[in-house]
Amino acid sequence: MCQTGGQRAKLRAVDLAVGDLVIDCDTITHPLLGDAFVICDRAGEPLTAMSAIDFDRPHEIPIVAAPGALPPGTGGLLLNFIAERARDAKIAALRYAGPYPTPALYNALLRSFVSSAEPWDFTIDLLRRMSLLSRDPIPVDFTPAPHRRVPFARGFTEVRNGVERAVIDGLSYDDVDEVNRRLQAGRAELSFGSAPPTHIATFADDGTIVDGPHAIPTTEHPMIGKDFPVELRTEMGQLVSEFVVDPLQPIAASMIAARTLVWLDLGARSCVRTETGFALHVRVWRDNIHLGLGQALTAISGALYPVVQRTIIAELQPRLPA
Repeated sequence: MCQTGGQRAKLRAVDLAVGDLVIDCDTITHPLLGDAFVICDRAGEPLTAMSAIDFDRPHEIPIVAAPGALPPGTGGLLLNFIAERARDAKIAALRYAGPYPTPALYNALLRSFVSSAEPWDFTIDLLRRMSLLSRDPIPVDFTPAPHRRVPFARGFTEVRNGVERAVIDGLSYDDVDEVNRRLQAGRAELSFGSAPPTHIATFADDGTIVDGPHAIPTTEHPMIGKDFPVELRTEMGQLVSEFVVDPLQPIAASMIAARTLVWLDLGARSCVRTETGFALHVRVWRDNIHLGLGQALTAISGALYPVVQRTIIAELQPRLPA
């Protein structure tokens, strides 16, 4: 098993190194996962557990007991490693048979696999599966299509059909699940609406950086620090609920109505969770209101719903042993 309390002299034969993670392939019995492997850091400290799979011929997407315990970026690296192993073994497709078919997992899988179905086909039974800790396979095939990670001083790119994603200072720029941080034609840009985008970095086709990263501009605006009144939060809750996955819509509406919502300068983020609710970047308002109130409310909903959705899932997910 992974040792604790300091550096190990070398990896053992049953250990598998994946970036900054070490998978201890001695099978243990986990209360949720059954047969499982322990995931450790490079110093041998256990982080969490994953369902045991055949890394030589993987046929399923593993369940990670506590994905939030993994260092940023390492979960995606693990999924990509599994995609590489499956591709090399000529495995046609993998399926997920766990209780957490979340939108975040679906989007993470798209970076290393091609899906046979739309995201709602993967997430539609989310609440039931979470409540029952379901382990039956979801009938969505994921065909291995791994990317290549290219590191640079402040992050990395993922290259598949060109540069598909860039991570700069821990923040992702892509064209899949980021509302305001975009990656188009090798250019990482920051955009909150109709105003000209802010250029952050440029990448060559091979994923290497050729310009930037440039500083995130600060924003001054008289609305910074102002809260949404409860009446407006209630209205926003109804609008935002239309964006989240079906099982979570009623919860989203009530959550926004019941919690604080404030305007701030959030740098490169459009929305964040706070101790008492949520905060929106003031540029979401400033860069859209001149197009009309309807456009501004749509932009607010688009910025708010991914954070609300993640918050609901995090709060509903059973507190399980890592």
